[in-house]
Amino acid sequence: MKDLDWGNLTFGYRKTDYNVRCYYRDGKWGEIEVCSDEYINMHMAATCLHYGQEAFEGMKAYRCPDGKVRVFRVKDNAARLQSTCDGIVMPQVPTEMFEEMVKKVVRLNQDYIPTYESGATLYIRPLLIGISPQVGVHPSKDYLFLIFVTPVGPYFKGGFACNKYAIVRDYDRAAPLGTGRYKVGGNYAASLRAHMFAAGKGYGSEFYLDAKEKKYVDECGAANFFGIKNNTYVTPKSTSILPSITNKSLMQIAEDLGLKVERRPVPEEELPTFEEAGACGTAAVISPISELDDLATGKKYSFGDKPGPWSTKLYETLRGIQYGTVEDKHGWTTVVIE
Repeated sequence: MKDLDWGNLTFGYRKTDYNVRCYYRDGKWGEIEVCSDEYINMHMAATCLHYGQEAFEGMKAYRCPDGKVRVFRVKDNAARLQSTCDGIVMPQVPTEMFEEMVKKVVRLNQDYIPTYESGATLYIRPLLIGISPQVGVHPSKDYLFLIFVTPVGPYFKGGFACNKYAIVRDYDRAAPLGTGRYKVGGNYAASLRAHMFAAGKGYGSEFYLDAKEKKYVDECGAANFFGIKNNTYVTPKSTSILPSITNKSLMQIAEDLGLKVERRPVPEEELPTFEEAGACGTAAVISPISELDDLATGKKYSFGDKPGPWSTKLYETLRGIQYGTVEDKHGWTTVVIE
């Protein structure tokens, strides 16, 4: 294992030894390659650079107290990438190949998997890009699928702690029938200005309402929203929201813990009725929301300065499953290193 200060890692890129790659040419995927180069040799007219044919996923590998290394819901990440491939006209990455490459890159870089005690993890970034050179708006013929890894600390400073969010009405992340449900770089590029605006005012992240009417809760920056009230876990349903695998897991865990689960449109007027609220995703797991400020109207929605009891239970249960300390009733984890 590398001699790193695991407990003080930031959520950022740090070089590791290897990445894995596979090329799609002549209508089929080639052999999986192991590479130690951090760079890609790409034509300046590649479709990913000009027409946004780019998709990615985010996962983590966990060094567990039983000595094993686990990854979480790898098949679900493969399925979501396949959905994105269909959405922006790219060849699907087969689930078996996706899984094999995830396992290979984690094993090759196992010296960079942080210790269990540190609370840090090995972030896994699968990336698919169109690489054919062309200047007309057409799907690429050739593609590169690669996966790299990097050790990361908590997404938010302080880890599982409350953050304030700002409702930004002057910005949209994605259109109702656009690419919001796909994990493509363009969605994140569209959020940068709003994020910098909110961060500049001291908020943890921006918070979007729906692009069509500005009446319904959409996403919390790069994460899904959930609220809890009357023993019910409520999360928005919309064609512009990325289907978070973390949120999908939390909905199941909520049911397992005896909560009712509702996935439906959530009007802004409903926000004051929630006892707890949070943002969820692979990077942050759960980021409890202490306050939501509507910067246009001056309204403030408060949910408490400390993580609520249900948010805490959901967080601890999910983390326990990922680290092998809570029973994995649904077969979500895959042991990569015994």
